[in-house]
Amino acid sequence: MQIKGSVALVTGANRGLGKAFTEALLARGAAKVYAGTRSASSAMAPEGGDTRLVPVQLDVTSAADISTVATRCSDVTLLINNAGILLASPMTKTDSDAAMRREMEVNVYGLLGMTKAFAPILGKNGGGAIVNMLSVVSWFTVPLTATYCASKHAALVVSDATRIELRRQKTQVVGVYAGYIDTDMAAAIDQPKTPPRQIADRALDGVEKRQDHVHADARAEEVWRTTRENPEQLAKLQQLAWETRPK
Repeated sequence: MQIKGSVALVTGANRGLGKAFTEALLARGAAKVYAGTRSASSAMAPEGGDTRLVPVQLDVTSAADISTVATRCSDVTLLINNAGILLASPMTKTDSDAAMRREMEVNVYGLLGMTKAFAPILGKNGGGAIVNMLSVVSWFTVPLTATYCASKHAALVVSDATRIELRRQKTQVVGVYAGYIDTDMAAAIDQPKTPPRQIADRALDGVEKRQDHVHADARAEEVWRTTRENPEQLAKLQQLAWETRPK
């Protein structure tokens, strides 16, 4: 599908990567962009204003919000599941179960709820596409953020299964993978980070090229190669990261 003339809905659209997605969509000529945020008033138009940007109140953990938005936004042809949360919890931490439940609610059940609500809409509107913002940790585990990694592993399965199930109705499902992105979520991490606009642009390129998987930065390309070509080395690096963690 082409981004120009599309009607898109972006979750978690008020800042960071979500805002970059809305700006990239508008720049490419989307006819309308629904900006989903927990508070609709926080989704502001780019400088100068743009009437194509339509704020909608959307908490992806709320079944009521999802149902309301699906009814209101029945013209959507492109769904971008961007909303996410990272709580940076090792698996054996005392409150890791609570952290993982919260991350799963947003990163997995929120993504699934949006997909189930909008799959019939996309089918009715000709097929369209779903973009799921995943991560390089959909492929391996970082010990210090293990519960987040678990949620992204699960989100990858949701994406792959959805792609198989919706192929017959001609709905494209794109998984987007990246390392650290220069947003609030990674603000405390002292590692090279990718500008969010690059991630958004590569994801939208993937939609137009009908790619199932988009490696949106150099980190994603590197990790993908390593997980396939040298998994033993990756396992050693994971163990080293845990053994040398700040105490």
